[in-house]
Amino acid sequence: MKRNLKLTLEYDGTDWHGWQVQDNAATIQGALEAALAKITNESIRVTGASRTDAGVHARGQACNFYTASRIPLERVPYALNANLPASIVVLTACEVPPEFHARYHATGKRYLYEISNRNMPSALRRHFSYHVAQPLDLGAMQLAANLLQGQHDFKAFQAAGSSVKTTVRHLHRLVVQEREAGRIFIWAEGDGFLYNMVRILVGTLLEVGLGRRVPAEMEAILASKDRSQAGPTAPAHGLCLEKVFYAPHPFLTLEKS
Repeated sequence: MKRNLKLTLEYDGTDWHGWQVQDNAATIQGALEAALAKITNESIRVTGASRTDAGVHARGQACNFYTASRIPLERVPYALNANLPASIVVLTACEVPPEFHARYHATGKRYLYEISNRNMPSALRRHFSYHVAQPLDLGAMQLAANLLQGQHDFKAFQAAGSSVKTTVRHLHRLVVQEREAGRIFIWAEGDGFLYNMVRILVGTLLEVGLGRRVPAEMEAILASKDRSQAGPTAPAHGLCLEKVFYAPHPFLTLEKS
């Protein structure tokens, strides 16, 4: 009988063409499936919780797959990491019920977008933060963020190319913080996110921070349901998938995330 295994992994998305397998392009899913084939001698299809775009990073991506392999659970991360590039690391593995699906059973996600707000770009954080040289009004950005929190139709914050049944989402948390001088973090946590939603939210908040919009405009943007009314899509490299949330499941307790 095949086991259903859930992995939690982190990756630097800089050199990858996103999560999802593509023809003639290096992807996280493709690299993970190749590593699984090596350690199990099986052709395995992995289901990811989030199809992160090219350049987007993850600290807590989740995925699941079915295998007949009897490799002990505690050895799975080590075996995979020995066959993965250094930019992808499997953190944990646990067995989940046969019906568990990493994407459909996710109850929420947390993303972090980092902005380097100083005169000069950061050499050390250049792959993980978006450089904005002009001063930002963080107070105005947080006022705007407050208006975007809650349950709304976020159609205006969805990029073209998605075929979701509904564009209503519950944004539980949208917080703008300067944790240290010149490093601004925007946390977005919700029950689900539309295609490029976080990056469009960030792009819109940046326009507020730069004085190009006022916070009160957020209500009109939401009401418009028109993508052209929101701000630009912030670059991918500042975005990181921090965590995927699940309702309690009878996971085997090898996972500590």
